[in-house]
Amino acid sequence: MSQSKLSQEIIQCLEYLADPVKAQFLQGYFKTGKGEYGEGDVFLGIKVPEQRKIADQFWKETTLNHLTELIRSEYHEVRLTAVFILVKQYGKSKTEVEKEQIVNFYLDQRAYINNWDLVDSSAHKILGPWLEKKDRKLLYQLADSNTIWDQRIAVITTFYFIAQNDFKDALKLAKILLQHPHDIIQKAVGWMLREIGNRDYQIEYQFLEQHYKSMPRVMLRYAIEKFDPETRQLFIKGKI
Repeated sequence: MSQSKLSQEIIQCLEYLADPVKAQFLQGYFKTGKGEYGEGDVFLGIKVPEQRKIADQFWKETTLNHLTELIRSEYHEVRLTAVFILVKQYGKSKTEVEKEQIVNFYLDQRAYINNWDLVDSSAHKILGPWLEKKDRKLLYQLADSNTIWDQRIAVITTFYFIAQNDFKDALKLAKILLQHPHDIIQKAVGWMLREIGNRDYQIEYQFLEQHYKSMPRVMLRYAIEKFDPETRQLFIKGKI
């Protein structure tokens, strides 16, 4: 597929900032080796603030057609910059029609939103506000997916609801994914439980009291990170 002029310009701006040494580090950090969760991903080696600057520079003139070209790039930073642009466009959208177009695009292209930073930079900023006053069955469909990135999108979307002191979907998804085998999901669930606790300690405590013995240690450690040391030790030792 030949790239449009604008897409080429955005990619050139990113390539200008490429750092091969940083790229090599990121290849390891984001687990791109054979059998790892980011297998095959390729990095240019660009700092996230630089990508955000480029997104801020180009978001107004970038269309969904441009974003299709960008989000399908082999380069991680090009895809992440496309995500930053999409989030910016959603936040600036004036109508439900515009927002729906962005949401549909996001869902249609989510095969390319395939690492935790891509998910964590977007799900709660696009799907969260979109679903706030709508049926949220989509989250449970994503949670039931065979793809860990779909599942992480479901979990991280609830961050938006948690910020509104609406915990019900986060807790339901936590229960559904309680024994998930992958640490990408274990960490996400534990993180959301911790965020609930930051707002209502008792709700998180009661959930953990009921379920902590069934959850993976990584999930538990993320969930209890902000608890006082004595309480953390009681959970870790199974003495609650």
